[in-house]
Amino acid sequence: MSQAESFPPLEGPTAHTLILGSMPGQASLSAVRYYAHPRNAFWPIMLAITQGHAEASFESVHTLDYAQRCVLLTASGYALWDVLASCERPGSLDSRIVRASEQANDIASLVTRHPQLQCIACNGKAAEKLLKRHCGESLDKLQARLQRHLRIVSLPSSSPAMASLTLAEKHQLWADGLLG
Repeated sequence: MSQAESFPPLEGPTAHTLILGSMPGQASLSAVRYYAHPRNAFWPIMLAITQGHAEASFESVHTLDYAQRCVLLTASGYALWDVLASCERPGSLDSRIVRASEQANDIASLVTRHPQLQCIACNGKAAEKLLKRHCGESLDKLQARLQRHLRIVSLPSSSPAMASLTLAEKHQLWADGLLG
């Protein structure tokens, strides 16, 4: 069984939206980069959204290196993290995460650091379920204490394993969820 550890959050000073994955896949863990699998739709979608393009393309990822993509993402008001800080998981599939091994990141602290944060977007159903399981109660209490409402949005997974939607369909649903 392999132990997986998430990365530190990507966050800039003006984060209005936090995008949460579940746990980086093997390609990302090996590369020590968020969404490193070449067929993961995250970077094509977010580059299209942040640059105002009507269409996402896998080719667009090659126009900017990873550091440039991260700067563009955070400068556009997006923060990026994973719900889980660590877990046991053979391979990359969320369905293989060993529930008893799940340790959550401190999402509430990140939300507290960003008073302008208005939205938490879950990259896939697994991230949404993990967020509710591990952070739902603390986020509810935090919202009441801070007297602000956080919109929680469930987006289709950007993973290549989620093959029932095309890149164009995923892009449209992400744009609607994040910008709508």
